[in-house]
Amino acid sequence: MTKSRGFTIAELAVAVAVLAVLLFSAMVPFSTQVELRNVAETRRTLDTIREAIIGFAQANGRLPCPADGNVAFGLANAGIERFDGTNCVAALGGGAFGVVPWATLGVSETDSWGKRFSYRVSPAFADAITQNTWQSRSTAVPATFTSQNTPAILSPGDQNPTCPAVAPFTVSPVPAQSSFALCTLGDITVYTRSGPGLAAAPLVSIVPAIVISHGKNGFGAWQASGIQLPFPANPAASDERVNANGGATAPTPGYLTWAFFSRTPTPSAGCADPVPPAAGSSSTPLCEFDDIVVTISTNALIARMIAAGKLP
Repeated sequence: MTKSRGFTIAELAVAVAVLAVLLFSAMVPFSTQVELRNVAETRRTLDTIREAIIGFAQANGRLPCPADGNVAFGLANAGIERFDGTNCVAALGGGAFGVVPWATLGVSETDSWGKRFSYRVSPAFADAITQNTWQSRSTAVPATFTSQNTPAILSPGDQNPTCPAVAPFTVSPVPAQSSFALCTLGDITVYTRSGPGLAAAPLVSIVPAIVISHGKNGFGAWQASGIQLPFPANPAASDERVNANGGATAPTPGYLTWAFFSRTPTPSAGCADPVPPAAGSSSTPLCEFDDIVVTISTNALIARMIAAGKLP
């Protein structure tokens, strides 16, 4: 007599998992599935860009400069870092803000929505090694702000007190193969918000570089045509505008940094993103936000530079 054979526990588990996937696919609208894939793919591209930026630093002793987002694809210098052999030069932010130099790094030009990635680098990390700017100088405050700015702005010119600017170099020796030292600080602070009406809070500070996808709405992103997408007239100030302009400032103890935002996505609505660190009305929702932000952390960069023999 032939014995009947039932399913094993492993086979039942696989069947249940497949059924769950099918049910999820049936429940989630197709457009939502597309957006989930776009977000996931953009995050993978951002991870690749971060690795390429660090790899560039390991090979060249400095972080790459931004490319000029105003140059259309196919034209001369499109996607090439704007570096004159000494400092970064570009159309915005004194050379420190622009788009990812995709041609220089060999990475994707655009995110899943066909928009270029914005990129800001701290000058002390991107200057030529011979410039000896590893002391982490602060960046000059612009004359006017086109986006939010924090109150109590510190005076420009403050040096990082942990990196002496003159001999004797008691904290960090002068780096010979790197434009920055073990003690060099970035000049970028990333803020977040945990809910409507709440004040912005620092998420990470003194970051050497930041890369931003401007998401599905693409507000403020450069296109392959070299044209930057505009924002709607209202609201006049929002966290996405800060990320697109690269010109808001934020004070940290004894050091001037530039403000950016990374927070949970929110839909379009009548809104108010209060100027940090002030809080707004608890009844007013936060403005639309779908930017995806990654940073190059000092610790990760320093560790990789040490591994490459560029820092002691």
